Amino acid sequence: MILPFGYKAESKRNMRKLIILIAVLAFVFPKAFGQIGGENTYEFLNLTNSARMAALGGNQIAINDSTDLNVSYNNPSLLRPDMKNMLIVNYVDYFAGVNYGYAAYSFSTPLPGNFAIGMHYINYGKFIEALENGEKTGANFTAAEYALNLIWSHQYKRLMYGINLKPILSSYETYQSVGIAADLGVSLFSKNKHTVTSLVARNIGTQITTYYDGAERESIPFDLQLGISQKLQHAPIRLAATMQHLQKWDLSQPKEVKTGTSVVITEDSFGNKLMRHLALGVELLPSPNFTIRAGYNHQIRQELRLEEKMSTVGFSWGFGFRISRFHINYGSARYHLAGSSSLISIALNLNEDFKRNVVREEEVVE
Repeated sequence: MILPFGYKAESKRNMRKLIILIAVLAFVFPKAFGQIGGENTYEFLNLTNSARMAALGGNQIAINDSTDLNVSYNNPSLLRPDMKNMLIVNYVDYFAGVNYGYAAYSFSTPLPGNFAIGMHYINYGKFIEALENGEKTGANFTAAEYALNLIWSHQYKRLMYGINLKPILSSYETYQSVGIAADLGVSLFSKNKHTVTSLVARNIGTQITTYYDGAERESIPFDLQLGISQKLQHAPIRLAATMQHLQKWDLSQPKEVKTGTSVVITEDSFGNKLMRHLALGVELLPSPNFTIRAGYNHQIRQELRLEEKMSTVGFSWGFGFRISRFHINYGSARYHLAGSSSLISIALNLNEDFKRNVVREEEVVE
């Protein structure tokens, strides 16, 4: 591939700008760097967006697959030039009438880099309006949240880097809030293209307007992640692992254990604290048109289990298949004994030369 004069110098400058941007945002929004779930607004930003990710433990940031635009949601640096003119639609029938989804489209422009635009939403359903004393007014109201995704990526040799800018709108009845967040990602590909290592800083940003006048701005769910994937050289298997919430070591809560008449406070072991950061996934690739997946998330298992019966909480599975231009994925994740969550993803390749240029998953632009 012949590069225009000044390409390498420009790419180096872009990399320096990205590193400086991460440092500046960490300084401007320091409060976000110590927060995890349950302490923030816009928690819907952490929901698993696609069936594939649900099947692989909820989140993987180092999957190299030019046929799946969904991977750029988890890591914007994975947006590839051969993803252009791809359309994806994801839908999740969540719990208690709640549903959410994500749709995106990738396209080319005269500008340097790769571009995609998407919309992430969650619909909490309809609610019956009532006064403070519980008296129903006879009216209904709705609640929903939205995040526009503006994704850009670029490449320098075997290194790719990208950003996902996310304007946010949250609406609960007459209460509304506007915010802004950004995901920054960097990925390094091995020479044989089978190993990918990625670093992602998700949801760096702030709440711009609060839900009501005089309220303090709330933090948003920042998450620093490190991931790796390995496609085996002589077997149709890909292994993936992602470390989440690296900004905070201990994700556990102290437990009270009764011993006779006294109560003892216990903490997780070092190994258990380490495992809480891990999301593990494996893909079996018997053919280019069919994939079987499984995953495990230790944090989900520990937080949502019942002591009497743990069952398969924290485990997930799924599959994917291709039919011509369509790529369909299904994922099922067990979050609680009360039931599982099912996710469906549909991707459509809109390129006119689709049949003449079938791109393999492991290909990376040189």
